[in-house]
Amino acid sequence: MSSVLLETKNQVAVITLNRPEKFNAFNREMILLLQKTLDECASDKNIRCIYITGNGKAFSAGQDLSEVALEDASVFTEMLSEYYNPLIARIRNIKKPILCAVNGVAAGAGANIALCCDVVVAASCSSFIQAFSKIGLIPDSGGTFFLPRLIGFQKASAIMMLGDKISAIEAERMGMIYKVFSDESFAEESMKIAITLSEMPTKGLAYTKQVLNQSAKNSLEEQLQAEDKLQFAAAQTKDYAEGVKAFLEKRNPDFIGE
Repeated sequence: MSSVLLETKNQVAVITLNRPEKFNAFNREMILLLQKTLDECASDKNIRCIYITGNGKAFSAGQDLSEVALEDASVFTEMLSEYYNPLIARIRNIKKPILCAVNGVAAGAGANIALCCDVVVAASCSSFIQAFSKIGLIPDSGGTFFLPRLIGFQKASAIMMLGDKISAIEAERMGMIYKVFSDESFAEESMKIAITLSEMPTKGLAYTKQVLNQSAKNSLEEQLQAEDKLQFAAAQTKDYAEGVKAFLEKRNPDFIGE
C-alpha cells in the first residue's frame, strides 16, 4: 500500500498518511510522496479544499528515526532543506484551504506539519508533543515559527523545552487548534468543516491565506497596504459578485471559487 493515500469526496481532496504500523512516521519516500500529492491537489481545479489526516492510532509520530539513527549530522540539513521545509512552504502557499484532522498522537514534525495548516481539528483522543528535546534536537518543520504565534512565547518555549504531552482538549483551550470533537463524531464533524470550506468563495479564502502569511513579517502600515491590494483583487472575483447578489436577493449563494 502507498504511504500516502488520496481520494476525492465531492470537492474535497482527502489525503491520508498511511504507515499505521509506524504510527505514520515519515521516511524520505513518504514525505516526497506527500509533496507530490499536495502538488496534484493544488493544480486540480475540481478540488477546492484539502483534508489531511492519518490512518490508525496516530496522525504522525514525526520523522522515522530508524532512517537517520546511523547517519551523521549533515543528514538533518538535507532532510530539512529537501523534505520538510518544502512541505511546509507548500502547505502555506497552496491557494486552497487546508484542514488538518488530527486523529491521534501528533509528535515532532508531525505536530508542526499539523499546526501550519489553515484549520486544525482533533479527535478527543489526540495529543500534541514537541518531542525534539527528548533526543537533543530543536523543533523544526516551522514549529518555532507557528507555535509561539498560536499560544504565545512563554507557553511555546516551555512546551518545546519540557516536551510536555498536550491533550487535544488542552490544545483547544490554549488556542493551539480550532476545535476538538469526540472520537465517535470526529470523522463526520471534521469532514463537515472541509465541505463547508469547499463550498465557500475559495479564491477569497486564498487571498485571506496570502494576507495572513504576510502578517508575520509586515509592519501595521505594510499590512494595511497588503489588505488594500488583496481586497481590491477579491472585489473583482465572480464569487464576490455572486455573494452580494445572493445577499440582496435573500438566497444562499452559489460560489464557484473564481
